Amino acid sequence: MTAAELTRVLGRQVTTVERSPSPYRTSFPLEELRVELADGTRLQLVRKDLRRSALGAIAHRVKPEFLHDPGREIEAYRLLAGRRLGTPAYYGAGRGWILLEKVPGVELAQVGELEAWRRAARWLARLHATFAVTPPSSRLLLDHDAAYYRLWPQRAAARAPEVSWIAARYEPVVERLVALPKTLIHGEFYASNILVAGERVAPVDWEMAAVGAGLVDLAALVTGWTGEERAAILAAYSGVDDLALAACRLHLALQWLGWSADWTPPPAQAYDWLGEVRETAERLGL
Repeated sequence: MTAAELTRVLGRQVTTVERSPSPYRTSFPLEELRVELADGTRLQLVRKDLRRSALGAIAHRVKPEFLHDPGREIEAYRLLAGRRLGTPAYYGAGRGWILLEKVPGVELAQVGELEAWRRAARWLARLHATFAVTPPSSRLLLDHDAAYYRLWPQRAAARAPEVSWIAARYEPVVERLVALPKTLIHGEFYASNILVAGERVAPVDWEMAAVGAGLVDLAALVTGWTGEERAAILAAYSGVDDLALAACRLHLALQWLGWSADWTPPPAQAYDWLGEVRETAERLGL
């Protein structure tokens, strides 16, 4: 972005801007901007390109097209703005792009200290409580309704025949999921999408933001954790129903198995989703 473009977006005179590609990239490219305003204020910003055409070749092939909406992440940040939750400050958006604060943090995935994960769980509880009384009503957000939940066992079975049996037994899981209280959820609350900067927790990449069961986010956060450590993270969120969490874990496992016939997670994100299906299905008595 040029200084003139940034001046229009920020509503403040920009005198200089330095641009560079960001080393942090998920599905979409990021550009880092070091901006100086006429009053001497300096800002560290990130411009994210949300257009499907901007996806890398692999991501473009494997990311389900029906889930893509460039307005969804913009809508999520608009809803979060002013809530004092620590999310990246929202500076503006245009057609297929969004301008955000560059948070000087590291991915939670790189942090081994359990207390940081517990802090993320407490943050998550705050997010869900903030929007629980009046969940957002927006066509831009995904709706985790019964039809959405029923979709994933079918997609998973098409890719992994080993789980084809579950579709015929899945309705009680759907009923349990839709009965859970709805709120604003991140949709992919995995450690690689959570930045931590000291005490600050700043989730990014709200491309799958939705109105749905908050425990879906918690299930994502504790993926890979077991035993006392998982219990400690769950306790930080507080008030977790074990069977409800198992239903959310099962949903996430089927979602990833049904994501794309061409999708294989990178080594750092590899996980035994088939094993997760078996474990949670047994826990739910399926």
